[in-house]
Amino acid sequence: MILKCPCSTRCAMILASTTRASVAAWANAARKITTLAGLGTPEKPHKLQTAWIEEQVNQCAYCISGWIMTGAELLARNPHPTEDEIRDAFSDLICRCGTHNAAIKAVKRAAEKA
Repeated sequence: MILKCPCSTRCAMILASTTRASVAAWANAARKITTLAGLGTPEKPHKLQTAWIEEQVNQCAYCISGWIMTGAELLARNPHPTEDEIRDAFSDLICRCGTHNAAIKAVKRAAEKA
């Protein structure tokens, strides 16, 4: 379950499932919560964080946590998603810079590393 807002800015993965962080994170205090900061480390980033950089997805980075956490959840559930499955996972996210296609490429690249 991913905690995410419509603006895609606040997002957390709870027990490998994403949910809207600003809405229900407090209700899940006893569960394992992973935010973008806990997904990887500078020394060992998550494969999607690496792919995000390689595909040069970021522009303003306002929505990065929602997109990366949603992509990470998808890859945890389905290590080799189709483009349609990636688009479906991202369907309720908004990027004001228009990096949607680059984000899809990043998920595909990360899936190839699985």
